[in-house]
Amino acid sequence: MVVARSLPEHILVVDDDSRIRQMLSRYFEEEGYRVSLAADGREMRDCLDKQSIDIILLDLMLPGEDGLALARDIRAYSDIPIIMLTGRNDVVDRIVGLEMGADDYVAKPFHLREVLARVRGALRRRHSQLSPNSNDLQSEVYCFEGLRLDVARRQLLSGDGTEILLTTGEFDMLCVLVKHAGRVLQRELLMDLTRGRNLEAFDRTIDAQISRLRKKIERDASQPAFIKSVRGIGYVFAARTTRANA
Repeated sequence: MVVARSLPEHILVVDDDSRIRQMLSRYFEEEGYRVSLAADGREMRDCLDKQSIDIILLDLMLPGEDGLALARDIRAYSDIPIIMLTGRNDVVDRIVGLEMGADDYVAKPFHLREVLARVRGALRRRHSQLSPNSNDLQSEVYCFEGLRLDVARRQLLSGDGTEILLTTGEFDMLCVLVKHAGRVLQRELLMDLTRGRNLEAFDRTIDAQISRLRKKIERDASQPAFIKSVRGIGYVFAARTTRANA
């Protein structure tokens, strides 16, 4: 019997510097990945329209539409992992990138092995989210205030069954908060639980994700009823949560 081999995972590199595009292309192809290249937003969209992409390496500083605008547009219709490439070691740039929906960031100049590790981590989290294989995971459905969080299907549904679209990072954050409802979680712990590793833990990274999540699930994001801030510590999920059958 002939067993079909799955295609290598496909990376899209979006950077206006041809040297960086070629360097990343050569490196990741040697590591067994497929790689497509784009110099700007137009070429990026053309590639996304024509090919199946597993992850995007997106430069922050691009001619015309910058990486932040492109990340926001991608997040409007897809939760494909996005790793921002930023030429400035600026905390604000990183925070804004996460607010626009990026899953991670790498500062230039970077080590290729670091980029590889970030890509592998993002893809590993993505695969675990799309392919749940635990009976316990399949039974994880939480209900709160008319919303239904289905962990296995990675869906958040409103009372009328409409799906509330969340990015990968937003969904992971909501899962952690809901599973620990009533418990105050420090920012550092939230970072560890949602990323599965220790990032450079500056508090506003978590704050940015919480802000985006509130805008999607709270009736009034300025006066949140679900995700409450605990001054100087972190956040607590305050809504009454029940476990439901899948």
